[in-house]
Amino acid sequence: MTMMRNTIGAALVLATLTAAAPPPQQVVAARHAGFKKMGAAMKALGDQLKSDAPAKPAMVAAAQAIATTARQQAALFPAGTGPGAGVKTDALPAIWTNRAAFDAQMKALIAESGKLVAVTNGGDVTAIRAQMKATGATCAACHRQFRAED
Repeated sequence: MTMMRNTIGAALVLATLTAAAPPPQQVVAARHAGFKKMGAAMKALGDQLKSDAPAKPAMVAAAQAIATTARQQAALFPAGTGPGAGVKTDALPAIWTNRAAFDAQMKALIAESGKLVAVTNGGDVTAIRAQMKATGATCAACHRQFRAED
């Protein structure tokens, strides 16, 4: 899995450097991998918060993974990578037909995940729980509007 992510990441970097757009399959695979990474980090953070003695370094690492990946995800929805591209994706056409609303949702995710990093660094478990809930609500709001149900 790591090798696949590195290959996808390398392909995206190479495409950016050569000014050639990567194939839609690579873009969709990269954003899918990013969302899975964010989901795994949310689960890791949640698991820490459920434990009797949450490990701050693990929580900080999870929050940082969420925030870093959120910033990267915003660029992974270029034109031609939606359902019409012939690639399996849960992304709805509304992402491209209502781009302003989608971009606003992505900005909200970046902001909320940044706050999650800040409160996690502070170590207050109650504040971390509250901000994790706010971050998750931002994810859910975007899913309702821009992601097809599985």
